[in-house]
Amino acid sequence: MGEVTVTSTSSAAPPTPGSPGGPGASGASGASTASGLPAIPSQGGRGPVPDVPQPPRRTAFAEGVDQLRAAATTEPGRLRIIGALLAVLVVAFGAVTAWQMTDRSSAADDVLHNSQPLSSAAADIYSSLADANTAASSGFLAGGDETATSRDRYQRDIRNAADKLSAAATNSAPGSESATTIARLNKLLSEYTGYIERARANNRLGFPVGGSYLRLANDTMQTRMLPQAEKLYAKENQRLRSDYADATSYPWAAIGLGVAVLGALVWAQRRNYQRTNRVLNHGLVAATATATVVLLWLVAGQSFARSGLGESYDHGIRSLNVLHDARIASLKARGNENLTLVARGAETVKLSDGDVVDTYDNNFRTEMTALGKGLTEAERLADDQPGKAPVATAVGGMEEWQKRHKEARAEYESGDFQQALARVIGDKGDKPTGECFDSVDTALKTAIGHEQTEFAQAAANGLDAMTGLPVGAAGLAVLGAAGAVLGIGRRLSEYR
Repeated sequence: MGEVTVTSTSSAAPPTPGSPGGPGASGASGASTASGLPAIPSQGGRGPVPDVPQPPRRTAFAEGVDQLRAAATTEPGRLRIIGALLAVLVVAFGAVTAWQMTDRSSAADDVLHNSQPLSSAAADIYSSLADANTAASSGFLAGGDETATSRDRYQRDIRNAADKLSAAATNSAPGSESATTIARLNKLLSEYTGYIERARANNRLGFPVGGSYLRLANDTMQTRMLPQAEKLYAKENQRLRSDYADATSYPWAAIGLGVAVLGALVWAQRRNYQRTNRVLNHGLVAATATATVVLLWLVAGQSFARSGLGESYDHGIRSLNVLHDARIASLKARGNENLTLVARGAETVKLSDGDVVDTYDNNFRTEMTALGKGLTEAERLADDQPGKAPVATAVGGMEEWQKRHKEARAEYESGDFQQALARVIGDKGDKPTGECFDSVDTALKTAIGHEQTEFAQAAANGLDAMTGLPVGAAGLAVLGAAGAVLGIGRRLSEYR
Protein backbone atom coordinates (compact mmCIF):
# COMPACT_ATOMS: atom_id res chain seq x y z
CA MET A 1 0.00 0.00 0.00
CA GLY A 2 1.14 3.46 -0.65
CA GLU A 3 2.08 6.08 2.03
CA VAL A 4 -0.87 7.86 3.57
CA THR A 5 -0.39 11.44 4.60
CA VAL A 6 -2.75 12.78 7.20
CA THR A 7 -3.18 16.55 7.12
CA SER A 8 -5.04 18.50 9.83
CA THR A 9 -7.98 20.37 8.50
CA SER A 10 -8.40 22.57 11.62
CA SER A 11 -7.97 26.26 11.04
CA ALA A 12 -7.13 27.10 14.73
CA ALA A 13 -3.80 28.80 15.29
CA PRO A 14 -1.25 27.01 17.44
CA PRO A 15 -1.10 28.18 21.00
CA THR A 16 1.44 30.90 21.78
CA PRO A 17 3.98 30.56 24.50
CA GLY A 18 2.69 31.71 27.84
CA SER A 19 -0.96 31.29 26.84
CA PRO A 20 -3.16 28.78 28.57
CA GLY A 21 -2.40 25.37 27.25
CA GLY A 22 0.48 26.67 25.27
CA PRO A 23 4.09 25.74 25.63
CA GLY A 24 5.58 27.06 28.83
CA ALA A 25 2.20 27.57 30.45
CA SER A 26 1.74 26.44 33.99
CA GLY A 27 -1.28 25.09 35.61
CA ALA A 28 -3.10 26.42 38.60
CA SER A 29 -1.05 24.19 40.83
CA GLY A 30 2.17 26.15 40.10
CA ALA A 31 3.86 23.72 37.67
CA SER A 32 7.32 24.46 36.40
CA THR A 33 7.79 26.81 33.47
CA ALA A 34 9.34 25.76 30.22
CA SER A 35 12.74 26.94 31.47
CA GLY A 36 12.52 24.66 34.46
CA LEU A 37 12.34 27.54 37.02
CA PRO A 38 9.43 27.83 39.39
CA ALA A 39 6.84 30.31 38.31
CA ILE A 40 6.28 33.50 40.32
CA PRO A 41 2.64 34.18 41.05
CA SER A 42 1.26 37.00 38.98
CA GLN A 43 0.12 40.24 40.66
CA GLY A 44 -2.99 41.97 39.54
CA GLY A 45 -3.24 39.84 36.45
CA ARG A 46 0.08 41.14 35.14
CA GLY A 47 3.41 39.40 34.71
CA PRO A 48 5.58 38.44 37.72
CA VAL A 49 7.91 41.11 39.34
CA PRO A 50 11.26 39.58 40.25
CA ASP A 51 12.74 40.60 43.68
CA VAL A 52 16.28 41.37 42.47
CA PRO A 53 18.68 42.62 45.26
CA GLN A 54 20.05 46.15 44.59
CA PRO A 55 23.77 46.90 45.02
CA PRO A 56 24.55 49.31 47.93
CA ARG A 57 24.74 52.99 47.00
CA ARG A 58 28.28 54.36 46.85
CA THR A 59 29.25 57.57 48.57
CA ALA A 60 30.44 60.61 46.68
CA PHE A 61 33.82 60.26 48.38
CA ALA A 62 34.23 56.67 47.15
CA GLU A 63 33.27 57.68 43.62
CA GLY A 64 35.72 60.58 43.81
CA VAL A 65 38.49 58.22 44.91
CA ASP A 66 37.73 55.94 41.98
CA GLN A 67 37.79 58.86 39.58
CA LEU A 68 41.06 60.09 41.08
CA ARG A 69 42.54 56.61 40.80
CA ALA A 70 41.43 56.39 37.20
CA ALA A 71 42.84 59.83 36.43
CA ALA A 72 46.17 58.86 37.97
CA THR A 73 46.63 56.16 35.37
CA THR A 74 47.10 58.80 32.66
CA GLU A 75 49.74 61.46 32.38
CA PRO A 76 47.26 64.37 32.00
CA GLY A 77 45.44 63.15 35.09
CA ARG A 78 48.65 62.92 37.06
CA LEU A 79 49.60 66.44 35.99
CA ARG A 80 46.25 67.81 37.17
CA ILE A 81 46.71 66.15 40.55
CA ILE A 82 50.27 67.50 40.87
CA GLY A 83 49.14 71.00 39.93
CA ALA A 84 46.33 70.97 42.48
CA LEU A 85 48.60 69.71 45.27
CA LEU A 86 51.28 72.30 44.50
CA ALA A 87 48.72 75.12 44.53
CA VAL A 88 47.29 73.94 47.85
CA LEU A 89 50.76 73.65 49.42
CA VAL A 90 51.83 77.14 48.29
CA VAL A 91 48.58 78.74 49.49
CA ALA A 92 48.82 76.88 52.81
CA PHE A 93 52.40 78.12 53.24
CA GLY A 94 51.31 81.70 52.70
CA ALA A 95 48.31 81.34 55.02
CA VAL A 96 50.32 79.80 57.87
CA THR A 97 53.05 82.42 57.45
CA ALA A 98 50.50 85.25 57.54
CA TRP A 99 48.79 83.75 60.60
CA GLN A 100 51.94 83.16 62.64
CA MET A 101 53.56 86.47 61.76
CA THR A 102 50.34 88.36 62.53
CA ASP A 103 50.41 86.85 66.02
CA ARG A 104 54.07 87.78 66.52
CA SER A 105 53.59 91.28 65.15
CA SER A 106 50.65 91.77 67.50
CA ALA A 107 52.71 90.56 70.47
CA ALA A 108 55.58 92.91 69.53
CA ASP A 109 53.12 95.79 69.28
CA ASP A 110 51.79 94.90 72.73
CA VAL A 111 55.34 94.97 74.11
CA LEU A 112 55.90 98.47 72.75
CA HIS A 113 52.50 100.07 73.28
CA ASN A 114 50.72 98.05 75.96
CA SER A 115 52.44 95.72 78.40
CA GLN A 116 55.65 97.73 78.86
CA PRO A 117 53.89 101.06 79.39
CA LEU A 118 51.56 99.33 81.86
CA SER A 119 54.54 97.79 83.65
CA SER A 120 56.15 101.22 83.82
CA ALA A 121 52.87 102.72 85.05
CA ALA A 122 52.69 100.09 87.81
CA ALA A 123 56.22 101.04 88.88
CA ASP A 124 55.18 104.72 88.84
CA ILE A 125 52.19 103.91 91.05
CA TYR A 126 54.49 102.26 93.56
CA SER A 127 56.99 105.13 93.42
CA SER A 128 54.31 107.81 93.72
CA LEU A 129 52.74 106.15 96.73
CA ALA A 130 56.09 105.68 98.45
CA ASP A 131 57.14 109.27 97.67
CA ALA A 132 53.82 110.62 98.94
CA ASN A 133 54.38 108.77 102.19
CA THR A 134 57.87 110.25 102.43
CA ALA A 135 56.60 113.77 101.73
CA ALA A 136 53.84 113.36 104.31
CA SER A 137 56.27 112.29 107.01
CA SER A 138 58.60 115.18 106.14
CA GLY A 139 55.71 117.64 106.42
CA PHE A 140 54.68 116.15 109.75
CA LEU A 141 58.19 116.59 111.12
CA ALA A 142 58.13 120.24 110.05
CA GLY A 143 54.91 120.70 112.06
CA GLY A 144 53.40 124.14 111.67
CA ASP A 145 56.43 125.13 109.61
CA GLU A 146 55.58 122.67 106.82
CA THR A 147 56.77 124.18 103.55
CA ALA A 148 54.62 124.65 100.47
CA THR A 149 57.13 122.55 98.56
CA SER A 150 56.60 119.57 100.84
CA ARG A 151 52.81 119.96 100.69
CA ASP A 152 52.82 120.31 96.89
CA ARG A 153 55.03 117.27 96.52
CA TYR A 154 52.63 115.15 98.56
CA GLN A 155 49.60 116.32 96.58
CA ARG A 156 51.40 115.85 93.27
CA ASP A 157 52.32 112.28 94.19
CA ILE A 158 48.75 111.46 95.26
CA ARG A 159 47.33 112.91 92.02
CA ASN A 160 49.90 111.03 89.95
CA ALA A 161 49.11 107.75 91.72
CA ALA A 162 45.37 108.29 91.17
CA ASP A 163 45.89 109.10 87.47
CA LYS A 164 48.08 106.04 86.93
CA LEU A 165 45.56 103.82 88.71
CA SER A 166 42.81 105.17 86.48
CA ALA A 167 44.86 104.53 83.34
CA ALA A 168 45.76 101.03 84.50
CA ALA A 169 42.10 100.27 85.26
CA THR A 170 41.13 101.36 81.75
CA ASN A 171 43.69 99.04 80.15
CA SER A 172 43.10 96.01 82.39
CA ALA A 173 40.60 93.29 81.54
CA PRO A 174 37.38 93.44 83.63
CA GLY A 175 37.39 90.82 86.35
CA SER A 176 41.11 90.16 86.00
CA GLU A 177 43.52 89.95 88.92
CA SER A 178 45.04 93.29 87.93
CA ALA A 179 41.61 94.96 87.91
CA THR A 180 40.90 93.60 91.40
CA THR A 181 44.25 94.88 92.69
CA ILE A 182 43.64 98.33 91.20
CA ALA A 183 40.21 98.51 92.85
CA ARG A 184 41.76 97.68 96.23
CA LEU A 185 44.43 100.34 95.79
CA ASN A 186 41.84 102.97 94.92
CA LYS A 187 39.92 102.15 98.09
CA LEU A 188 43.05 102.17 100.25
CA LEU A 189 44.24 105.45 98.72
CA SER A 190 41.22 107.34 100.06
CA GLU A 191 41.68 105.66 103.45
CA TYR A 192 45.36 106.62 103.54
CA THR A 193 44.79 110.27 102.63
CA GLY A 194 42.17 110.47 105.40
CA TYR A 195 44.72 109.33 107.98
CA ILE A 196 47.29 111.84 106.70
CA GLU A 197 44.88 114.77 106.94
CA ARG A 198 43.95 113.80 110.50
CA ALA A 199 47.63 113.53 111.40
CA ARG A 200 48.32 117.01 110.00
CA ALA A 201 45.33 118.59 111.68
CA ASN A 202 46.26 117.20 115.08
CA ASN A 203 49.92 118.05 114.57
CA ARG A 204 49.11 121.70 113.86
CA LEU A 205 47.12 121.83 117.07
CA GLY A 206 49.97 120.24 118.99
CA PHE A 207 48.07 117.08 119.87
CA PRO A 208 50.29 113.98 120.26
CA VAL A 209 47.63 111.83 118.61
CA GLY A 210 48.83 113.27 115.31
CA GLY A 211 51.89 111.00 115.46
CA SER A 212 49.63 108.00 116.01
CA TYR A 213 47.62 108.87 112.92
CA LEU A 214 50.80 109.27 110.89
CA ARG A 215 52.09 105.88 112.03
CA LEU A 216 48.69 104.39 111.16
CA ALA A 217 48.90 105.97 107.72
CA ASN A 218 52.43 104.67 107.28
CA ASP A 219 51.35 101.19 108.39
CA THR A 220 48.51 101.30 105.84
CA MET A 221 50.99 102.30 103.16
CA GLN A 222 53.76 99.85 104.08
CA THR A 223 51.73 96.74 104.88
CA ARG A 224 48.69 97.11 102.62
CA MET A 225 49.13 99.57 99.78
CA LEU A 226 52.73 99.05 98.72
CA PRO A 227 52.42 95.21 98.72
CA GLN A 228 49.36 95.56 96.46
CA ALA A 229 51.25 97.99 94.21
CA GLU A 230 54.18 95.57 94.11
CA LYS A 231 51.77 92.75 93.20
CA LEU A 232 50.41 94.84 90.32
CA TYR A 233 53.95 95.62 89.17
CA ALA A 234 54.90 91.92 89.26
CA LYS A 235 51.73 90.98 87.35
CA GLU A 236 52.38 93.50 84.59
CA ASN A 237 56.03 92.40 84.38
CA GLN A 238 54.86 88.81 83.95
CA ARG A 239 52.55 89.92 81.17
CA LEU A 240 55.44 91.79 79.55
CA ARG A 241 57.65 88.68 79.63
CA SER A 242 54.82 86.64 78.09
CA ASP A 243 54.46 89.14 75.24
CA TYR A 244 58.22 89.04 74.67
CA ALA A 245 58.14 85.23 74.48
CA ASP A 246 55.27 85.30 71.96
CA ALA A 247 56.92 87.96 69.80
CA THR A 248 60.38 86.36 69.65
CA SER A 249 59.46 82.67 69.14
CA TYR A 250 60.36 81.32 65.71
CA PRO A 251 57.38 80.36 63.45
CA TRP A 252 58.55 76.76 63.01
CA ALA A 253 55.29 75.59 61.40
CA ALA A 254 55.58 78.18 58.63
CA ILE A 255 59.29 77.53 58.15
CA GLY A 256 58.78 73.75 57.96
CA LEU A 257 55.91 74.14 55.49
CA GLY A 258 58.02 76.51 53.38
CA VAL A 259 60.83 73.94 53.14
CA ALA A 260 58.26 71.28 52.16
CA VAL A 261 56.84 73.56 49.44
CA LEU A 262 60.27 74.23 47.96
CA GLY A 263 61.01 70.49 47.99
CA ALA A 264 57.72 69.72 46.20
CA LEU A 265 58.35 72.41 43.57
CA VAL A 266 61.87 71.15 42.91
CA TRP A 267 60.57 67.59 42.58
CA ALA A 268 57.86 68.71 40.10
CA GLN A 269 60.43 70.51 37.93
CA ARG A 270 62.78 67.54 38.02
CA ARG A 271 59.92 65.25 36.97
CA ASN A 272 59.03 67.61 34.18
CA TYR A 273 62.62 67.60 32.97
CA GLN A 274 62.85 63.82 33.01
CA ARG A 275 59.71 63.45 30.87
CA THR A 276 60.17 66.34 28.43
CA ASN A 277 63.88 67.06 28.54
CA ARG A 278 62.99 70.71 29.08
CA VAL A 279 65.11 72.41 31.68
CA LEU A 280 62.70 75.14 32.78
CA ASN A 281 58.98 75.50 33.22
CA HIS A 282 58.26 79.19 33.58
CA GLY A 283 55.25 78.75 35.82
CA LEU A 284 56.99 76.37 38.22
CA VAL A 285 60.09 78.57 38.27
CA ALA A 286 57.92 81.57 39.20
CA ALA A 287 56.24 79.57 41.97
CA THR A 288 59.63 78.46 43.30
CA ALA A 289 60.93 82.03 43.23
CA THR A 290 57.95 83.41 45.19
CA ALA A 291 58.11 80.59 47.75
CA THR A 292 61.83 81.23 48.20
CA VAL A 293 61.24 84.96 48.68
CA VAL A 294 58.55 84.32 51.30
CA LEU A 295 60.72 81.82 53.17
CA LEU A 296 63.77 84.09 53.19
CA TRP A 297 61.64 87.09 54.16
CA LEU A 298 60.09 85.06 56.96
CA VAL A 299 63.40 83.89 58.41
CA ALA A 300 65.16 87.25 58.00
CA GLY A 301 62.23 89.30 59.29
CA GLN A 302 61.79 87.17 62.38
CA SER A 303 65.56 87.14 63.02
CA PHE A 304 65.79 90.94 62.82
CA ALA A 305 62.69 91.26 64.99
CA ARG A 306 64.20 88.93 67.60
CA SER A 307 67.40 90.94 67.53
CA GLY A 308 65.63 94.26 68.06
CA LEU A 309 63.33 92.93 70.75
CA GLY A 310 66.20 91.13 72.45
CA GLU A 311 68.20 94.36 72.53
CA SER A 312 65.21 96.23 73.93
CA TYR A 313 65.00 93.67 76.74
CA ASP A 314 68.72 93.39 77.51
CA HIS A 315 69.48 97.12 77.31
CA GLY A 316 66.07 98.48 78.24
CA ILE A 317 63.79 96.30 80.33
CA ARG A 318 66.50 94.74 82.50
CA SER A 319 67.97 98.15 83.31
CA LEU A 320 64.51 99.63 83.89
CA ASN A 321 63.61 96.88 86.35
CA VAL A 322 66.83 97.40 88.30
CA LEU A 323 66.43 101.19 88.32
CA HIS A 324 62.79 101.02 89.39
CA ASP A 325 63.72 98.70 92.25
CA ALA A 326 66.58 101.00 93.27
CA ARG A 327 64.30 104.04 93.28
CA ILE A 328 61.72 102.19 95.36
CA ALA A 329 64.44 101.25 97.83
CA SER A 330 65.56 104.87 98.12
CA LEU A 331 61.97 106.02 98.70
CA LYS A 332 61.46 103.41 101.40
CA ALA A 333 64.75 104.37 103.03
CA ARG A 334 63.78 108.04 103.12
CA GLY A 335 60.38 107.24 104.59
CA ASN A 336 61.90 105.10 107.31
CA GLU A 337 64.49 107.78 108.06
CA ASN A 338 61.71 110.31 108.68
CA LEU A 339 59.63 107.88 110.72
CA THR A 340 62.59 107.23 112.99
CA LEU A 341 62.19 110.80 114.22
CA VAL A 342 58.39 110.64 114.23
CA ALA A 343 58.20 107.47 116.35
CA ARG A 344 61.13 108.43 118.63
CA GLY A 345 61.85 104.85 119.52
CA ALA A 346 58.22 103.79 120.02
CA GLU A 347 58.65 100.96 117.52
CA THR A 348 61.41 98.40 118.12
CA VAL A 349 62.41 95.04 116.69
CA LYS A 350 64.57 92.24 118.08
CA LEU A 351 67.35 91.11 115.74
CA SER A 352 68.61 87.56 115.33
CA ASP A 353 71.64 88.33 117.53
CA GLY A 354 69.33 89.42 120.35
CA ASP A 355 69.82 93.18 119.98
CA VAL A 356 66.71 95.36 120.20
CA VAL A 357 66.83 98.27 117.77
CA ASP A 358 64.57 100.96 116.38
CA THR A 359 62.30 99.38 113.74
CA TYR A 360 62.45 102.28 111.30
CA ASP A 361 66.20 102.77 111.57
CA ASN A 362 66.70 99.05 110.99
CA ASN A 363 64.44 99.25 107.93
CA PHE A 364 66.44 102.25 106.72
CA ARG A 365 69.67 100.27 106.78
CA THR A 366 68.01 97.36 104.97
CA GLU A 367 66.70 99.58 102.17
CA MET A 368 70.02 101.41 101.80
CA THR A 369 71.74 98.05 101.33
CA ALA A 370 69.19 97.20 98.62
CA LEU A 371 69.78 100.60 97.03
CA GLY A 372 73.55 100.03 96.93
CA LYS A 373 73.15 96.62 95.28
CA GLY A 374 70.69 98.04 92.77
CA LEU A 375 72.98 100.89 91.75
CA THR A 376 75.92 98.49 91.35
CA GLU A 377 73.82 96.32 89.02
CA ALA A 378 72.55 99.39 87.15
CA GLU A 379 76.13 100.52 86.53
CA ARG A 380 76.96 97.10 85.14
CA LEU A 381 73.97 97.08 82.79
CA ALA A 382 74.42 100.65 81.51
CA ASP A 383 75.97 100.35 78.05
CA ASP A 384 76.65 104.01 77.18
CA GLN A 385 77.81 107.19 78.86
CA PRO A 386 74.37 108.86 79.03
CA GLY A 387 73.19 105.79 80.91
CA LYS A 388 76.20 105.52 83.22
CA ALA A 389 76.41 109.21 84.21
CA PRO A 390 73.14 109.50 86.19
CA VAL A 391 73.81 106.18 87.92
CA ALA A 392 77.23 107.44 88.99
CA THR A 393 75.56 110.60 90.33
CA ALA A 394 73.11 108.44 92.29
CA VAL A 395 75.98 106.44 93.77
CA GLY A 396 77.69 109.63 94.93
CA GLY A 397 74.45 110.92 96.41
CA MET A 398 73.86 107.64 98.24
CA GLU A 399 77.31 107.68 99.79
CA GLU A 400 76.87 111.28 100.99
CA TRP A 401 73.40 110.37 102.28
CA GLN A 402 74.79 107.55 104.40
CA LYS A 403 77.48 109.86 105.78
CA ARG A 404 74.97 112.56 106.79
CA HIS A 405 72.57 109.98 108.21
CA LYS A 406 75.27 108.77 110.59
CA GLU A 407 75.78 112.33 111.77
CA ALA A 408 72.04 112.85 112.24
CA ARG A 409 71.75 109.54 114.05
CA ALA A 410 74.59 110.52 116.38
CA GLU A 411 72.83 113.80 117.23
CA TYR A 412 69.59 111.90 117.89
CA GLU A 413 71.22 109.32 120.17
CA SER A 414 72.99 112.07 122.09
CA GLY A 415 69.59 113.57 122.91
CA ASP A 416 69.73 116.62 120.61
CA PHE A 417 66.48 115.98 118.74
CA GLN A 418 66.25 119.43 117.13
CA GLN A 419 69.73 119.16 115.65
CA ALA A 420 68.96 115.66 114.39
CA LEU A 421 65.75 117.00 112.85
CA ALA A 422 67.71 119.77 111.13
CA ARG A 423 70.13 117.16 109.78
CA VAL A 424 67.20 115.32 108.20
CA ILE A 425 64.76 117.98 106.92
CA GLY A 426 66.67 121.24 107.42
CA ASP A 427 67.82 123.74 104.81
CA LYS A 428 71.06 123.57 102.82
CA GLY A 429 73.08 125.18 105.61
CA ASP A 430 72.31 122.18 107.80
CA LYS A 431 73.43 119.73 105.10
CA PRO A 432 70.25 117.66 105.47
CA THR A 433 69.90 114.07 104.30
CA GLY A 434 66.82 115.15 102.35
CA GLU A 435 69.11 117.00 99.95
CA CYS A 436 71.01 113.76 99.23
CA PHE A 437 67.78 111.83 98.82
CA ASP A 438 66.53 114.37 96.26
CA SER A 439 69.83 114.06 94.38
CA VAL A 440 69.54 110.26 94.27
CA ASP A 441 65.89 110.36 93.23
CA THR A 442 66.49 112.91 90.47
CA ALA A 443 69.45 110.92 89.10
CA LEU A 444 67.43 107.70 89.11
CA LYS A 445 64.54 109.36 87.27
CA THR A 446 67.01 110.63 84.66
CA ALA A 447 68.48 107.13 84.24
CA ILE A 448 64.99 105.63 83.96
CA GLY A 449 64.05 108.14 81.26
CA HIS A 450 67.20 107.29 79.26
CA GLU A 451 66.61 103.54 79.48
CA GLN A 452 62.96 104.05 78.52
CA THR A 453 64.11 105.80 75.34
CA GLU A 454 66.59 103.02 74.61
CA PHE A 455 63.86 100.43 75.03
CA ALA A 456 61.39 102.25 72.79
CA GLN A 457 63.92 102.63 69.95
CA ALA A 458 65.05 98.99 70.01
CA ALA A 459 61.51 97.61 70.36
CA ALA A 460 60.31 99.81 67.48
CA ASN A 461 63.11 98.43 65.31
CA GLY A 462 62.02 94.90 66.15
CA LEU A 463 58.41 95.70 65.31
CA ASP A 464 59.40 97.40 62.03
CA ALA A 465 61.19 94.22 60.91
CA MET A 466 57.79 92.47 60.76
CA THR A 467 56.05 95.28 58.89
CA GLY A 468 54.24 94.03 55.78
CA LEU A 469 55.32 90.43 56.24
CA PRO A 470 51.86 88.87 56.88
CA VAL A 471 50.21 90.67 53.94
CA GLY A 472 53.24 90.23 51.67
CA ALA A 473 53.47 86.50 52.41
CA ALA A 474 49.78 86.00 51.61
CA GLY A 475 50.02 87.97 48.36
CA LEU A 476 53.16 86.20 47.17
CA ALA A 477 51.62 82.83 48.02
CA VAL A 478 48.66 83.56 45.77
CA LEU A 479 51.05 84.51 42.95
CA GLY A 480 53.09 81.37 43.56
CA ALA A 481 50.00 79.16 43.45
CA ALA A 482 48.91 80.83 40.19
CA GLY A 483 52.38 80.24 38.74
CA ALA A 484 52.26 76.54 39.67
CA VAL A 485 48.82 76.13 38.08
CA LEU A 486 49.87 77.96 34.90
CA GLY A 487 53.06 75.92 34.65
CA ILE A 488 51.17 72.64 34.89
CA GLY A 489 48.51 74.01 32.51
CA ARG A 490 51.21 74.74 29.94
CA ARG A 491 52.32 71.13 30.14
CA LEU A 492 48.73 69.87 29.85
CA SER A 493 48.15 71.89 26.68
CA GLU A 494 50.58 69.61 24.89
CA TYR A 495 48.08 66.74 25.24
CA ARG A 496 45.22 68.57 23.53
